[in-house]
Amino acid sequence: MNISYSKHTLANGLDVLIHEDRACPIVSVNIWYHVGSKNEVPGRTGFAHFFEHLMFEGSEHHDKGYFPPLQGAGALLNGSTNADRTNYWEVVPTNAFELALWMESDRMGHLLPALTAAKFQNQRDVVLNERRQSYENRPYGLAPMAMLAAIYPPDHPYHWPTIGQIADLHAARVEEVREFFATYYHPANASIAIAGDVDTDDALAQVRRYFEGIAPGPAVTPVRPADPQLVGETRLLIEDRVELPRLYLAWVTRAMFADDDAELDLAADILANGKTSRLYKRLVYEMRAATDVSAAQNSREAGGFLQLAATAAPGHTLAELDRVILEEVARLAADGPTEDEIERGRVQAEAQFMYRLQTVGGFGGKSDQLNAYNMFLKDPGYFNRDLTRYTAVTATSLRDAVRRYLSNSNRIALSIVPKGKTVFALAGSVPSLVS
Repeated sequence: MNISYSKHTLANGLDVLIHEDRACPIVSVNIWYHVGSKNEVPGRTGFAHFFEHLMFEGSEHHDKGYFPPLQGAGALLNGSTNADRTNYWEVVPTNAFELALWMESDRMGHLLPALTAAKFQNQRDVVLNERRQSYENRPYGLAPMAMLAAIYPPDHPYHWPTIGQIADLHAARVEEVREFFATYYHPANASIAIAGDVDTDDALAQVRRYFEGIAPGPAVTPVRPADPQLVGETRLLIEDRVELPRLYLAWVTRAMFADDDAELDLAADILANGKTSRLYKRLVYEMRAATDVSAAQNSREAGGFLQLAATAAPGHTLAELDRVILEEVARLAADGPTEDEIERGRVQAEAQFMYRLQTVGGFGGKSDQLNAYNMFLKDPGYFNRDLTRYTAVTATSLRDAVRRYLSNSNRIALSIVPKGKTVFALAGSVPSLVS
């Protein structure tokens, strides 16, 4: 797990991470900006995701589509936004490395002169359509929005979805998004990782050439909200165009890399991930009461929550699923996992680490991991210590984490039921107000 790298910080504050890997004649250029939807405020949401789109629409010295010149050189490229960061990456043949740097530097330092009202309106329409396709018109698609809105109070930066609220997207003005860009998309709030067929000194010289002249931008104040406090159980329901009812349960847990985060990650796997998980064996295989089950420890930079989901099979109820889920959570809290479950979790964690490091670029490649550790921990070389968090989990530590966070009634329970079938929801559920 020892990934060799060098770290340099330019005079304008840009962190530069370089990893040499000469196995293939390709290079990954991966940029993270420390800005996501949690840097937004109520009434002005969706801006970070908006820029994921706008930054592919051209900059001052290349005022046209971002994809054609790089794809013409044989590149793969993409970007993504979440609550905590925005990421752009290219994987290019070695001879196109300089082109990728030039393109990235131009949109970091020279995007705003090319940001016209026409581009702004066009991409707003694209984002609104994406929201309809990915959330509003997708079966069970409103569940993520409803869960976030229920877990976090309205003024908490994790309350709204990364794609933003409809009213905010309609109300946004080009001057506001320009200000948002100037605040967050600059060298002092960014990290660039270069991985692949490069010489470190030459790669650093090239990065300096294209990025060092960009102004650093203003200091960014970290977002450190208080943890939400769930008191008792909140039961919600959504009527949707679905065939089968589905139950979502969530408990407030820990932030990424915090104490108990790894334990809760493995607990989610033991409970409901894969055919060997407890709830799959009981609900899907033995009882045939569910068609699927899943769980995840959704840890973010400033907090987290563990979510379980199960879809009821025909002839079975969400109340039945809820009862079994709570029984299995209680059993794990009382008795802890078996040694076989702990060992399987460790092996799976190691395998996932290896899978992420098979490539130099893309989502989850070496360059992406270097940037993640650098941005959230200020330590690009955190690989071994990150894996150690999982290999150090014991049956006792996992049991205690489940007791601490899951074996209580402070939770959100969301029932998604076919339209007109509210009787299928958990008793006492009230309509969720998301739309």
